[in-house]
Amino acid sequence: MHENDQYKAATVEAEAAGRGGLSQAELDELVASSDTGGRSAMGAVGVFLALVALSWSLFQLWIASPIPFALGWGVFNDTETRSIHLAFAVFLGVTAFPAAHTKWQMGLGIAVPVMLAYLFMVGAKDGTPTWWIPLVAIAVVATVVLGSPKDRIPVWEWLLAIIGAASALYIFVYYREISTRVGAPTMQDMVVFVIGIMILLEATRRSLGPALTIVASLFLVYNVLGPMMPDIIAHKGNSLSEIVNHQWITTEGVFGIALGVSTSFVFLFVLFGALLDKAGAGNYFIQVAFSLMGHMKGGPAKAAVVSSAMTGLISGSSIANVVTTGTFTIPLMKKVGFSSEKAGAVEVASSVNGQIMPPVMGAAAFLMVEYVGIPYFDVVKHAFLPAVISYIALVYIVHLEALKAGMKGLERPYTPKPIILRLLVSAFIVACISALSLAVYYGMGWLRPAFPNSAGYIIFAALTAVYIGLLYIGSREEPLVLDDPNEPVTRLPLPGPTVRSGLHFILPIVVLVWALMVDRLSPGLSAFWATTYMVFILLTQRPLMAMFRGESRFATDVVAGVKDLIDGLIVGARNMIGIGIATATAGIIVGVVSQTGVGSALADVVEVLSGGNILAILFLTAILSLILGMGLPTTANYIVVSALLAPVIVTLGQQNGLIVPLIAVHLFVFYFGIMADVTPPVGLASFAAAAVSGGDPIKTGVVAFFYSLRTAALPFLFIFNTELLLIDVTIAQGVFVFIIATFAMLLFAAATQGWFLAKNRFYETIALLLIAFTLFRPGFWMDMVFPPFEEEAPAAIVQAAAETPAGQDLRIRVSGVGDLGDPIEFVSLLPIGGGATGEERLEAAGLAMRTEGDRMFIDDVAYGSPAQAAGLDWDQEILRVLKPVPTPSKYWMFIPALLLLALVVMLQRGRNQRGTSRTVTA
Repeated sequence: MHENDQYKAATVEAEAAGRGGLSQAELDELVASSDTGGRSAMGAVGVFLALVALSWSLFQLWIASPIPFALGWGVFNDTETRSIHLAFAVFLGVTAFPAAHTKWQMGLGIAVPVMLAYLFMVGAKDGTPTWWIPLVAIAVVATVVLGSPKDRIPVWEWLLAIIGAASALYIFVYYREISTRVGAPTMQDMVVFVIGIMILLEATRRSLGPALTIVASLFLVYNVLGPMMPDIIAHKGNSLSEIVNHQWITTEGVFGIALGVSTSFVFLFVLFGALLDKAGAGNYFIQVAFSLMGHMKGGPAKAAVVSSAMTGLISGSSIANVVTTGTFTIPLMKKVGFSSEKAGAVEVASSVNGQIMPPVMGAAAFLMVEYVGIPYFDVVKHAFLPAVISYIALVYIVHLEALKAGMKGLERPYTPKPIILRLLVSAFIVACISALSLAVYYGMGWLRPAFPNSAGYIIFAALTAVYIGLLYIGSREEPLVLDDPNEPVTRLPLPGPTVRSGLHFILPIVVLVWALMVDRLSPGLSAFWATTYMVFILLTQRPLMAMFRGESRFATDVVAGVKDLIDGLIVGARNMIGIGIATATAGIIVGVVSQTGVGSALADVVEVLSGGNILAILFLTAILSLILGMGLPTTANYIVVSALLAPVIVTLGQQNGLIVPLIAVHLFVFYFGIMADVTPPVGLASFAAAAVSGGDPIKTGVVAFFYSLRTAALPFLFIFNTELLLIDVTIAQGVFVFIIATFAMLLFAAATQGWFLAKNRFYETIALLLIAFTLFRPGFWMDMVFPPFEEEAPAAIVQAAAETPAGQDLRIRVSGVGDLGDPIEFVSLLPIGGGATGEERLEAAGLAMRTEGDRMFIDDVAYGSPAQAAGLDWDQEILRVLKPVPTPSKYWMFIPALLLLALVVMLQRGRNQRGTSRTVTA
């Protein structure tokens, strides 16, 4: 399908969406203002900006490839690449995003530089010249006051962009000089920092809105004015030279981990998605979902959920996902009976969840690799079950909505075969795919040792042969064309031809998943090889497809393929502007946290507010994520909240006797950061969906929030039941957990939607919530009846160590002092290894104790030992030993839960039968 056809079809859909006034251009502007830049510079300026974006993509591909290392030229270290990455982002952030003209935005654009100038002058050490700082602020303020037209770039904005990019490049240009004087910034360093930080915050205001600008500015206020803060969060305050060194010269602040992840991983995944979309995969995913699910009750809505899940591979932006799939799905949902608000809400709920769907998740997932210190494979493994369960539950919610309204699906274009035959065919297809996967897996295992130097070329040749074969199969089918939602009757496309027409789009995704999950390559290298293969497909699919169809115009098709590639590279870079700036600005916040130690102080604040209750802490974290998410993009929200509260939750959980894995806490924060795109009154994805549907944006957001309650419930559940994250489970246990958790989530959805087999009575809703909770966490009730641990005196630690199986953890409750000298009490999990006696096992764990009367203290902890890793330290007192005791299986609690479910089913079926009888009698 040609690009012009897509635009025409999407315009028709937009006009059918309710208001009839939203053209495709207006929808494109909606996405651009949020994601790619709303300035529509034409002519030579537009070409120049496109060339800058193209150069950024080519630079990222260069540093990700093995070519620089093979040539021994163009090799950059991490800090240098971060500097160049930020220079591109700041330049395009200023030039591609015009500043908003509202009084509030103008006021903020003036206030931030003025406030920063005051702070830096106050923070300068005695004898440090500061006369130049107000001049920098005045210059930035002047660019704000002079205005920011949408259709051109004035001289002052060119200067702002060039100077901002130069400030970011300072680390690259003067890398060697700076590396010899870390900790002792010069006046030149200070000037560059002041200019750079002011322009970075201005670029943030333009591209991401006021929220992140305000939060970062407030953290800088806290950094300088620490002594003036309330006692509980006060600190000594940092001088200008200390801030310059921490934020700009080292990798603790702006050029920290977050920007590094954006440079190394995120850009390539965003670029991969942009190229895949440019090739036509987005339309293919939508059509496949409709052909397979459109005939069901509420079929277009179910297809919207599935297509959004697949489109989540392409778009890391909730808003772009809503507009991409929503222009087609929302009108069709309205056609089968959904209101404008509900149609928009279904699209929002499914599009937002695209960021949690492995194997390609949102940008924040790649940050987890660095922050948690685990491979990306493990992040995907832990995130897999909650994401799949969430999507299955959303399909069920759509089904319930269709039942409530008595909706029907769209007309099938064929007569389906008997269900048994369809199941057999499906089983055969699954078996063939499994056999093929095993053959490829073991074939690759044989190929690499047999042909160590040429294995890569052989694999590429085999992939290319499969690609050409799939293209040939696709060429036998008609090109996919989007239906016109204005047609009186919409017939679904045939599933077989639809699926076959674009099977080659799956190949680059297979390459990516294989590299990530099987070969266990780094995310950056995996994305590079997938993107490289995507470049090959873009250059060849048009001429090959035309040749197979006998329509070949070779030169024209090749030129069109090159144009698609260049457009995809430009779009990929523009999609990264906001992420690059967000990670740099969030680095300011992370830098302040690490420099001031506010994290430890915040732990005290949270403990006071929550009373030390872990559930209250989680609620506070969720609320903070939602509030910050009203203005911060998902990535920045995750960075801020995880830096502030993730360690606090782990520490306070430990003090409550709940050992919370760090990955569970980070996924908790990630989920609620995504929820912010839905939550009214500022859920941007809801506004985008309402713009397409013609519905009320606030009502759309409220409905979408209720649809997304399943996504909000999951983080609380996997904090307390880490089996949902596939932590310490076998394959059989994982399958069992998936089945039970999915069933429980469907019951939770039925409770929140007020409909199961019939409309719920209030007590049935309570019963369904209780059943769902029991299935999710049966141990909650069993632990009340049969406590899993028996508390014994400290003297029992030797016997408990002897009885603990090797490789298991011994739980001990200890008290001591925290990092700031505050008294703390927590439960430690001490790994127990081999040894003939309890004394030998404790010694092997690195633990030595002494007794003082009835009390037992830790006398020594060996450096680098399991005891040290468990948080134990010298002079802590051992209060109790938590000895495991035999208990009945927690799954016995399923019996009363299922009996209660049977009662609800019986009550609702009885009401349905009585209602049917009355209808027949009438």
